[in-house]
Amino acid sequence: IYLKSRDFKNLLSVKNGPHIPMKINDKNECVAKTEDEWDDDDFKKLTIDNKALNILLVSLDKAEYNLVRRCTSAHEVDYELFKMQPNESIKNLYNRLLDITNALLGLGKVFGKDELVTKLLGCLNDEWEPK
Repeated sequence: IYLKSRDFKNLLSVKNGPHIPMKINDKNECVAKTEDEWDDDDFKKLTIDNKALNILLVSLDKAEYNLVRRCTSAHEVDYELFKMQPNESIKNLYNRLLDITNALLGLGKVFGKDELVTKLLGCLNDEWEPK
């Protein structure tokens, strides 16, 4: 809610992942721009990403912060702090996890099946403990 209240674009940065400035090269391929090619729009979008990351990091307690201090995007923080919501179904939890990991895959972060299973099991709430 706080991210949305500051600027809804902050929440979108967490949800969709950070902006990566791209261009079309001579071979008609989409490639990342170099820093000297960034334009004002790229800087604005990168600033939104960094504001979202800052908002998340300063709102965490020390234990949570230590889990995510090496994250370079708000989207990565979202993955690292991923937890099951109250009254959430396993199917919805799994779909949310896939949304996050698929977006991170686009940024070059690859997750093995064992990592995903461990993450999914580790974020279940207490009502799943007996099972």
